[in-house]
Amino acid sequence: MILLLLLLLLLLLLLLLLLLLLLLLLLLLLPLLQLLLLLLLLVLLLLLLLLLLLLLLLLLPLLQLLLLLLLLLELEKILTDTPPVWRGSSKLFRNLRERGIISYTEYLFLLCILTKPHAGFKIAFNMFDADGNQMVDKREFLVLQEIFRKKNEKKNRKGDAEKSAQLVLKKDNQEFVARSYWDVLRRSASQVLFSDLAERADDSITIDTTLLVHFFGKKGKAELTFDDFYRFMDNLQTEVLEIEFLTYSKGMTTISEEDFAKILLRFTNVENISAYLENVRHCIPDEKGITFDEFRSFFQFLNNLEDFAIAMQMYNFASRSIGQDEFARAVYVATGQQLTRHLVHTIFKIFDVDHDDQLSYKEFIGIMKDRLHRGARGYKSMERITSFRSCLKKELASR
Repeated sequence: MILLLLLLLLLLLLLLLLLLLLLLLLLLLLPLLQLLLLLLLLVLLLLLLLLLLLLLLLLLPLLQLLLLLLLLLELEKILTDTPPVWRGSSKLFRNLRERGIISYTEYLFLLCILTKPHAGFKIAFNMFDADGNQMVDKREFLVLQEIFRKKNEKKNRKGDAEKSAQLVLKKDNQEFVARSYWDVLRRSASQVLFSDLAERADDSITIDTTLLVHFFGKKGKAELTFDDFYRFMDNLQTEVLEIEFLTYSKGMTTISEEDFAKILLRFTNVENISAYLENVRHCIPDEKGITFDEFRSFFQFLNNLEDFAIAMQMYNFASRSIGQDEFARAVYVATGQQLTRHLVHTIFKIFDVDHDDQLSYKEFIGIMKDRLHRGARGYKSMERITSFRSCLKKELASR
């Protein structure tokens, strides 16, 4: 009996020893098991990724086709919702918002419109009207795109760094002469009538845009009259001016004279803008405000800046400063725009740096030419460096 108990105790001890050995072995092998488990999971993940990639490669053409179909359906909806030209207004682009598309050449065309006087609208229309029937059809309008495309390709081949609709400005006798795409169109009028550009416009694949549908309808069969063309160009200029005006008016019917000065000096090379703004604050302490009609009339005058410059030279004002009455008369003679006395007074207070109630013709014309192009012609690298130095000096002085 005692022997049996001893044997049982011995067996229990052996079992305990075996359990301890197994526990020790598990503890020793646990990191290895974890590592093997992680490797197994990684292999499974890689296999899953490979399967997904293979599935994507197989489905990619189908996905691309589906995406293209969705884009075409969206484009079709956008073009269907495009209003005809006779329903155009000065809120056309704001109403369309992002639901509209234009080509790059149409973008260049629209940029040209922004700075053209109303007298130039008829010239533009006649250039498009190749057969002289006082109507522009879709085929004639597409010639414009071919001219812009050819000119842009030629400019790119020359390595021109300018990235806007405005060609390089050349300095001649201290005055910048802008050679814009609009000028290219005028010089290319004979090409429109006598070259193969019109034929090539038919041969190329044309994708309808919002502008084409607006002018010529969904089927492209409508024709554009001069009245519709004039109204569209006038509405575009008005819409851009309204957007600019409303940015500063904050829901009011007028903008302050100081805000008017800020708008005038935007996109110019003027470094010390604060001096001009200080002129306004000092000389016009009681704000009367600039109405939208005054604002619009001034920018219509700016679009006739070249005619104004010629008038100034004829009156022999180009070499000296001029007074407010002389300025207003020259504007009216050159452009037909009658600027209000308050508007002329505000202009003089902005640019009359030496407070002699006289306007420096050369300085005014130079700054307004910069403003007319709305920054589209870019800036020289040296001007950027100068601006950087000016900002750096102001920052250091404030510390």
